[in-house]
Amino acid sequence: MQHVTAFSPPQTVPAAPAAGRKPNLWILDGWRDLILYVCTPLVILPIFILAQTRWSAEDIYLFVAAFGAMGHHLPGMIRAYGDRALFQRFKYRFIFAPIFLVVVCTAFFVWDLKGIVLVAFIWGVWHGMMQTYGFCRIYDAKVGSFATLTRRIDFALCGIWFATAVLLSSQRMTDTLESYYLAGGPFIPPGLFRGAQQGLFGLALAVSGVFLANFIWMWIRGKRPSPVKLVLLITSISFWWYCNNIVASVLVGVALFEVFHDVQYLSLVWIYNRKRVETDSSIGGFMRFVFRRSGSLIGLYVGLIFAYGALGYFKSSVGIDVVKRILTGVVTASALLHFYYDGFIWKVREKSTRQSLGIGGGTADVSTKGFFPSWALHGAKWAAVFV
Repeated sequence: MQHVTAFSPPQTVPAAPAAGRKPNLWILDGWRDLILYVCTPLVILPIFILAQTRWSAEDIYLFVAAFGAMGHHLPGMIRAYGDRALFQRFKYRFIFAPIFLVVVCTAFFVWDLKGIVLVAFIWGVWHGMMQTYGFCRIYDAKVGSFATLTRRIDFALCGIWFATAVLLSSQRMTDTLESYYLAGGPFIPPGLFRGAQQGLFGLALAVSGVFLANFIWMWIRGKRPSPVKLVLLITSISFWWYCNNIVASVLVGVALFEVFHDVQYLSLVWIYNRKRVETDSSIGGFMRFVFRRSGSLIGLYVGLIFAYGALGYFKSSVGIDVVKRILTGVVTASALLHFYYDGFIWKVREKSTRQSLGIGGGTADVSTKGFFPSWALHGAKWAAVFV
């Protein structure tokens, strides 16, 4: 889940913690945070090892891609169209973006154009990286750590390691370069590619050194970053590397990290939306019904996610080629819409988001006004991606 916009620089509003009050390190509590957000890979790996004794890598990937990857798009959609204040604020985005993406993605798959595959892959890696970065911001905010330099180093660390793991993955790059060349991309000399791999890995090590130096320096100065954030970064980046470069099948690797990503996202969105329903009387209808304090409604929440994900599973079993291509376009549009919406509906820098996540303080949202109108910049970024 992204907690900063995918189309703008990462920002966080300082929230002043109550004086003399010991900060709470956790979103929920220690053991639940470790299971759901921080050390989740340690829970997932044994389950996958057992699953591989019974099912093939392709079957595991198909199940996770349908019921996990696509299914977890639904909660964000519920908030986008169920939160009246949010919908009014971004009404035109919520109306026109789905139409545009469904038409474009369907056209690409019907005409067998590979460019949209590259867009989905790159945006997906960015989306996963931004979720990790977003959790870093939440855990730092919990302890009152808002230093600009720390925030920027965290962003650089997440970005460089996620990119490096992909670039050094032979399986990932084989598939990616195949799509790149089928989309008409110019030839990349092998020497240049190897140089980029070595250079990026060296840069990743350098950024890691800067991160550790800054972490120690801030700790000595008494402006301590969250120790939970440090553990989160170690587990997330290590697991991303494992899924891309160590696991035998890239399909299993994709499925592994997808489950990690989904567990983090779905649990945090449940907490956030439940808090919104409890504190905002303007939220009604289906969103208020689903996100109430009830064990049975958690079951309904999971059931709805699986039901939405069933479209992805159904798509793979369709025998008519044209229908299958259309459904693949719709599934891809759902993914891109999820990436896009998450770029602006879960910003930690906004007061309402901080309050729903239990991050106190802060009275004003950051202004993003610049030389150009926001709509012009937003449109230019869409054009850069799709034109």
